[in-house]
Amino acid sequence: MPAHKSSSAVNTFDLMGETEEKPAKTLRQELLETTKYKDHDRYPEGTITVNKYTCVGVQCKLCIKACPTNALYWTNSGIGITEELCLHCEACVLCCMVDDCIKVTRKKEDGATERFSKPRDVLVLIGLQNTRKRRQRISDIFPTAEAYAEKFPRTK
Repeated sequence: MPAHKSSSAVNTFDLMGETEEKPAKTLRQELLETTKYKDHDRYPEGTITVNKYTCVGVQCKLCIKACPTNALYWTNSGIGITEELCLHCEACVLCCMVDDCIKVTRKKEDGATERFSKPRDVLVLIGLQNTRKRRQRISDIFPTAEAYAEKFPRTK
């Protein structure tokens, strides 16, 4: 080996010996920042599982097509999951044709945990979220019943 080291030479054995690993959250943020989705930190904690016994992914692969970040992919043994890319959104469960095949658990900002595994569960969650948003908008515009009565007085 030459006595002088060039600046472009890299010792791969030294690199392999380094055991510094990035925390999973940092890796997740780096991976998701490359996607076009801005609300990727909406559900930072969660899990996703696919029941390989009930999955008919070889025939449909609808969940793979629906995944916005390509966290789901096809392998020889069934659907594979890249946990760091998963947004814990409801897209895969909503399009799955088999109930209880894909199970998603996620933690909201307020600490509440949501679990769903059927399209009906997803639609109920979306309905509840939209109802809360509508009520908040109405209470922002009309904080009291008197404010509503002033805006729209009763006419006979």
